[in-house]
Amino acid sequence: MSEFHTSYYKFDSPNEEDNGCHEGAFLMPVPDTNKARWHHIEDLDNFFVRVYQYHQQHGFLYIILEQCFKLAQFVFVVVVSTLLAVCVDYNILFGDKLPPEFHSNNTTEKVGFTDIFRSDCPERIGNHTWLSFLLIIALVVWLLKAIKIVFNLIQLLDIRRFYRMALHVKENELDNLTWHEIQRRLMSVQEEQQMCIHKQQLTELDIYNRILRFKNYMVAMVNKGLLPPRMNFPLLGDIVFFTQSLKYNMELIFFWGPRAIFANSYHMKDEYKLKGRREDLARQLSNNLLWLGIINLILSPAIFLWQVLYSFFSYAELLKRDPGRFGARKWSTYAKLYLRHFNELPHEFEARLNRAYKPASSYMKAFYSPTISLVARNVGFFAGSILALLVFLSLLDEDSLRIAHFISVMGVCGVIVAVCASLTPDEHAVLRPEQLMCTVVAQVHYAPDFWRGQAHTYQVRDEFSHLFQYKAVYILEELFSPIFTPFILIFWMRKRSLAIVDFFRNFTIDIAGVGDVCSFAQLDINKHGDPRWHNTDIDEPPHSYQADDGKTELSLMHFAATNPKWRAPEDEEKFLTNLKVNAKNDALNVSHYQSAPNPLLTSLNILGSGSMMGSTFLQPTYGNTLMSGISLKEQPHPQGSSIVTQTHQRAEVYRGATSSEGPVEGVKDGLVSSILLAQPGPSGPFSLNRSLPVNASPGAFVSSDDTRTVTSLEMSVSALYMHELHHQKLNERHNQMWETVAESRACDESNYSGMNNNQTAAVLRDSGNVPSHYGKGYQAIGELTSSDLFGCVSDDQSRAALKSSSQVSHAQPFLTVETTEFLSYGNEENSSDSDATPQDFHIPTHTVEAEQTSISVTIPKLPSPHYRPPEV
Repeated sequence: MSEFHTSYYKFDSPNEEDNGCHEGAFLMPVPDTNKARWHHIEDLDNFFVRVYQYHQQHGFLYIILEQCFKLAQFVFVVVVSTLLAVCVDYNILFGDKLPPEFHSNNTTEKVGFTDIFRSDCPERIGNHTWLSFLLIIALVVWLLKAIKIVFNLIQLLDIRRFYRMALHVKENELDNLTWHEIQRRLMSVQEEQQMCIHKQQLTELDIYNRILRFKNYMVAMVNKGLLPPRMNFPLLGDIVFFTQSLKYNMELIFFWGPRAIFANSYHMKDEYKLKGRREDLARQLSNNLLWLGIINLILSPAIFLWQVLYSFFSYAELLKRDPGRFGARKWSTYAKLYLRHFNELPHEFEARLNRAYKPASSYMKAFYSPTISLVARNVGFFAGSILALLVFLSLLDEDSLRIAHFISVMGVCGVIVAVCASLTPDEHAVLRPEQLMCTVVAQVHYAPDFWRGQAHTYQVRDEFSHLFQYKAVYILEELFSPIFTPFILIFWMRKRSLAIVDFFRNFTIDIAGVGDVCSFAQLDINKHGDPRWHNTDIDEPPHSYQADDGKTELSLMHFAATNPKWRAPEDEEKFLTNLKVNAKNDALNVSHYQSAPNPLLTSLNILGSGSMMGSTFLQPTYGNTLMSGISLKEQPHPQGSSIVTQTHQRAEVYRGATSSEGPVEGVKDGLVSSILLAQPGPSGPFSLNRSLPVNASPGAFVSSDDTRTVTSLEMSVSALYMHELHHQKLNERHNQMWETVAESRACDESNYSGMNNNQTAAVLRDSGNVPSHYGKGYQAIGELTSSDLFGCVSDDQSRAALKSSSQVSHAQPFLTVETTEFLSYGNEENSSDSDATPQDFHIPTHTVEAEQTSISVTIPKLPSPHYRPPEV
């Protein structure tokens, strides 16, 4: 009984204590202060964010040390820069003169560090007005940072108590627990202590919505084309400018600034929800952006100077040690919003990008200029020869190092050799751009439709380079960002003020117990789904409400994979179930010798040939094929796919669990698990090693090489499979459209023969043949070909058939539609509300004074009505 804890304490009288008699004792309830401490937390968003950061950043000590070191780095950069600017006598440093206390005839004395500093350093600093002004700004910034650290320290102490008392997690156990486990305990604490008084229970989606409330808005704005700025410069071409500085200013004006759209961390200002005030709010937002741009312009010299100094101290050592690192690539700031799912935590997103890094690097290396490679090899030869000669001379006689600039020349030659080596391709590498791009998509999950089958072209390469840029380019963009950011705020963003106001009104909903959130973050496929990403027919929402690139469907898949115990709403659960059922049917079609293109088999082939996982799930081998008893030559695709024999073990706790996606045991009823263990016995088309019991739970077993590949494999297979189903549906629409055009060609040709382009456009518009998604606010010029719009050729036979066809050229458009409509901001008829039509949201890419429309349709000569194009 000594270990039994209760909230009732026993009070004894002094006499009973002396006599040892306790019969007259009574019980009195005492409130448990530990449970009452976290009841009704006012700012639950900030609280959940701090709980998440405390787990991901390894606890109290690590966070405090990191912040203190950042503060020390700031002081170091300012002090050292000031000393170098005014306090160092460079004549003494470079040996042009001796210190005053040295004797001119004494050459044995050595100059020390104290000799090169001027004695009148404080006076010299005071004589420089501009330097004093910059030091005052630096002091103010340092004080603000110090105050912030003290405030964070107080909050961290509270979070540490919460982990210890409420979650029952000690500091040294953080690295052994996944976020999924911390989240489960958070939901249990909600039931006990009611951190949120508006709901009895919190779901996984509620917690994600609070942590990622503002991030979901930014992801949605990038998805709908409001961000980032795209500019075209002479010689440079199309540039996507989206830096950390610009992103910081956008978040300041949208979310947490003094005049932001949001009143606090969980509530948007009420006036932004009213349709009648949209133009007034747009003018107000435009003025706020103007003043923010002016402030940035005033501070740009100081910020630019800080960027130069900080970049120098950060990358100078790296440039000396490994200059080839600047020729490496990294994911851009734009990519970290474009490729991100709705409701995806940072550690989950970073895990996907890290897995995609190697195939993405290999894909970019597949494109090289032979001319640049030739120049790099020869320049590297000359620089390497000079470097080798200087090293040889220094080994013969160390006095050669006393020659002026001897070591400097060696360093420069070393940098040149490293840079030239990074520009020279591997002679023995065999690179397949199409396969590499498929491997990248398996991890990043997003790619425009026109990339399919075109990954070998420079157009796709240039588009992908906006997402995966050189590290040197990233550094230069961040370096010059203080100069360009003010002009973008003033001249680019102000023109989109009305569209921004409409976006926040149309795509903000109030959730009980959560507050105002981005409607895309609710993963509602009925409101924001794209019918082209569904394998069953659904009611098509307005086009402006559909998330582009299937982001709603892919985000739903990802969230279900990382949170397998989450109960999705009925329609979303039906979508996930249909996806699994469709995958099972495709598996059965493979085993039943079906020769039709199989999306599941294509997805597994990509995984098998990509060698993406440490313990490969699929391998292209002749034995034990996916189709029982069928050799690879009989499969519909040239690459085989099979289940590799492997051993399994039960999931166990391991270090570094903070970066894991989902639970340790993986997904128990995901798409992959349902396919593998849905068969009645080991003789089915999908059977694991005989050592794995057929009736075992798939979530109870993980790969012996890496337990964390279970969830990532589930997401990779699901993403590729959804892409294949999407392109299959586009092919079906393509065939239906071709049949419709071919059948109506005979009766319509006579009607169109005597019309000009405007008359033809009017007939098509009146008949409703113009696609509905070419609505107001869009400027779209597209050629619907059998290769780019409906997905490219998926196998070699279809590709050969398409190229050799004499009836239809691969590049010939069978329908060209050009639509240009501009939204007039001054017209109240175009005002949008939360229930507005899809045409009312999208912004124009060019500003004009009046609304104008031009539609031109070109219909080339069609083949015979009985002709059917090959599958694409």
